[in-house]
Amino acid sequence: MSAYIVEDTKKITTQKIIQMKRDGKKIAMLTTYDYTTAQIVDRAGMDIILVGDSASNVMAGNLTTLPITIDQMIYHARSVARGVKRAMVICDMPFGTYQVSREEGIRNAVRMMAESGVDGLKLEGGEEIIDTVKGIINAGIPVVGHLGLTPQSVYKFGGFGVRAKEEAEADKLMKDAKLLEEAGCFAIVLEKIPATLCQKVCQSISIPVIGIGAGSADGQVLVIQDMLGMNEGFKPKFLRQYAQLGAIMNDAIGQYISDVKDGSFPNETESY
Repeated sequence: MSAYIVEDTKKITTQKIIQMKRDGKKIAMLTTYDYTTAQIVDRAGMDIILVGDSASNVMAGNLTTLPITIDQMIYHARSVARGVKRAMVICDMPFGTYQVSREEGIRNAVRMMAESGVDGLKLEGGEEIIDTVKGIINAGIPVVGHLGLTPQSVYKFGGFGVRAKEEAEADKLMKDAKLLEEAGCFAIVLEKIPATLCQKVCQSISIPVIGIGAGSADGQVLVIQDMLGMNEGFKPKFLRQYAQLGAIMNDAIGQYISDVKDGSFPNETESY
């Protein structure tokens, strides 16, 4: 597997992302939650790094994204932003920070941008939060929308199943996508919806659509622990694993334990 060669080393901006769709260039997005990993992902040539509220699951061990706080998200986002030079860094606004009121949503968005150093924020929802989205964008903050399976609404949906399979929900999703575009979002994530619906959205709006479990789109996003094979029991249909890092780490750690216990580490050349 050959490495991706980065043609343009300039910092990725919202206009660059929008232009990529116009030029027919696919957009690569991956989640990251810490400084060291962010450096690696950025050097590899990633277009967008998402500091997802999925940190609640993969970093903190929670069953859903709901428990993670704004302080925890700022901590992860700040850590990632410090390690990135080229990629655009987007951070999820966590549950409860923008649903209560427009004013509170704007206040929390401004705080997250000021304290984290990221390039923009992602919010889940459509018409229900559109006034808040407009307010955040009017405050000068780039916003990515998120429709389909919105994990912060998992209890409302009753699980993590495919969304918008029925006509009414599909029509609402199409309407919400257009509302988010009109509000000024520069991209939208579509999660776990039928591939045909995703294609319709891609064709009906001018801003990029980033898919996850939504078939082909203007770009794709995955959780880094999933695509590297670190969550060995998690294998949904949409996930392609590019490495078996969990097994590699297990072997390496096991060898370290063995070397420590049999006294072969450290040896003379590893001692002062």
